Amino acid sequence: MTLIKSISGIRGTIGGVANENLTPSDIVKYITAYSLWQKETNKKAKTIVVGRDARPSGKIIENIVVAVFNSLGFDVINIGLATTPTTEFAVINEKADGGIIITASHNPNNWNALKLLNNKGEFLNADEGKRILELAETSKAEFAEVGKLGNTTKLRNYENLHIDSILKLKLVNKELIKASNFTVAIDCVNSVGGFAIPKLLKSLGIKNIIELYCTPNGQFPHNPEPLPENLTEISKLIKEKKADIGFVVDPDVDRLAIVCEDGTMFGEEYTLVAVADYVLSKTPGNTVSNLSSTRALRDVSEKYGVEYNSAAVGEVNVVAKMKETNAVIGGEGNGGVIYPESHYGRDALVGIALFLSFLAEKQLKVSELKKTYPNYFISKNKIELTKDINLNNIFEKLLEKYKNNPHHTIDGLKIEFPETKEWVHLRSSNTEPIIRIYCESLNQKNAEALAKKFIEEIKNLM
Repeated sequence: MTLIKSISGIRGTIGGVANENLTPSDIVKYITAYSLWQKETNKKAKTIVVGRDARPSGKIIENIVVAVFNSLGFDVINIGLATTPTTEFAVINEKADGGIIITASHNPNNWNALKLLNNKGEFLNADEGKRILELAETSKAEFAEVGKLGNTTKLRNYENLHIDSILKLKLVNKELIKASNFTVAIDCVNSVGGFAIPKLLKSLGIKNIIELYCTPNGQFPHNPEPLPENLTEISKLIKEKKADIGFVVDPDVDRLAIVCEDGTMFGEEYTLVAVADYVLSKTPGNTVSNLSSTRALRDVSEKYGVEYNSAAVGEVNVVAKMKETNAVIGGEGNGGVIYPESHYGRDALVGIALFLSFLAEKQLKVSELKKTYPNYFISKNKIELTKDINLNNIFEKLLEKYKNNPHHTIDGLKIEFPETKEWVHLRSSNTEPIIRIYCESLNQKNAEALAKKFIEEIKNLM
């Protein structure tokens, strides 16, 4: 059983002993710390949005979270079952002081988590998250007296407002999508995408929707991370039903994977690439992705003569870089699309609307669209560490060896090889004693060879 306390929130397995798992007492502790932080940063802070995915533990945690906020004098706008991007949108739309998303993203359903938002509907930065962890261990809250307790307002079906805002985006071409008469298959892993994605598609004029696992009961029928090895059923269904495209989301709907009409994977890395291609064709501007994402986004950016920038891994880091560089589109290679015209958060619903607009305009099959992009391959590996290994020393020695190569040190060490369009990114895990090793090349064999080379170099240095 596990409890992980990090700057982005608290997550863990349900049940067991307090401070070792995500238990009611742990929830009280960290919601209280978040409330104290709210008052530290804004004495007038009063209103918090709460939303959750469909996990079996979600309702119980929701009740605890709402009760603690009310006991501390905060008013709660409880939107109940909702996607992560919908909850982020609600914080902005309701002009709330912050938000809590109850979801463990792609973790199995015996996990849950508290994800913390600021008054812009964005995840907290490292300093803010660190402060909340400090408050959780050192401070005592003063709970409200009778007469000063907070109130709760329930606003259900908030995805309707979110979808309405998506339909109003200039680059979402509802009429062209409708005229294309797409048949769309979806796998929503029995979570909140199960009601949000069909509503979105119908609003876009899609009449032929093939639904797979769209009952929001939190009983995940397969590993909920939208990776190729977990998407065999929708791949088979698309071919059987002759669908034009398949969309797969994770339990909280901030990641989007696309499946081609022939059942092959479009590739999570290429979700952002294709959406960026469309956005840049209409709205010239800069782009951002994290250091571990495919260089195909850089290639697309160069095609339009705009600037590409990379950020440290993590949505909050990508958002910060997007704001710094006035990027018009950005995100992460795990299928996370961030479109500032909507809001600064990974949003699979926005990604679907923009991708379908692009596909309708191009009048290509999804597999044909994929062939218009460089076919990069990423190899992902890891090395386990022991306590006596000094990772900084290893990175310093590698940096000295490859100092003449373009490199980045904002998140571990990334070394580029421009002649071969390859790169390697080495970073320590925030949750495990390991080095993660990501390598990209123009074919799988070369990507794996590059990974093997660096694994050997690291082991020699260890």
